[in-house]
Amino acid sequence: MSSLGVAEGGIEQAMQSPLRSDANKARDVYRHPAQTLSFFEVSPSSQVVEIWPGSGWYTEILAPLLADKGKLYAAHFAKQSPVSYFQKSRTAFLAMAEAHPDVYGKMEITEFHPPSKVVSGPNAQVDHVLTFRNVHNWMKAGFADEAFTEFYQLLKPNGILGVVEHRAKPGTSMQDMIASGYVTEDEVIRMAEKAGFVLEARSDINANPKDTSVHPAGVWSLPPSLRLGDENRAEYLAIGESDRMTLKFRKP
Repeated sequence: MSSLGVAEGGIEQAMQSPLRSDANKARDVYRHPAQTLSFFEVSPSSQVVEIWPGSGWYTEILAPLLADKGKLYAAHFAKQSPVSYFQKSRTAFLAMAEAHPDVYGKMEITEFHPPSKVVSGPNAQVDHVLTFRNVHNWMKAGFADEAFTEFYQLLKPNGILGVVEHRAKPGTSMQDMIASGYVTEDEVIRMAEKAGFVLEARSDINANPKDTSVHPAGVWSLPPSLRLGDENRAEYLAIGESDRMTLKFRKP
């Protein structure tokens, strides 16, 4: 094993990276990264595109895991995005990567914004496209179907699309999905199948039966956002993070 990666130890060793903050490690109980990445069949030799990695919660695990034998493309927010939150998030992510080149040096930072026709990674060459809690954002922006089409183009035949998303109750309206941040499994499956994917498996790894999915400020009522501040804070902390679907699709 080189100093860059953790190929021999795999996902569990990557989770012990000294660069992971205590705050991020505390989220493991809700996000189950080892089980989730294993379910998506990610290995140290995988070629992976992580879509909209945000602050890098999963990147902290994927980068050391893939550094020796695999490849990570971090497809972040568009460089020219007019959204200030996106700009700040991308800048912080770049600073994180530059501060630790020994871990993130082999990662390639790209961007993901289908309307701009930018390149997120090499077409038809990657083993996995992974997205965590992002689908509702693309629905709100109006390019969710385009997003799934791009995922299909990025993957090689037999490649895997892994989706984790806040789960709405069946029958939830499109308007309520966009407003709440919770999306029905049927809607995610519809978009993926429209793009050409086949649903291979679903898992309750990231399920949370305590979460009703109906809150005043949508999913942002819950941790880690806690958008309502002290209002019902203890109740939301007791629920924990959102109930989430975990879906594995394959490109034929």
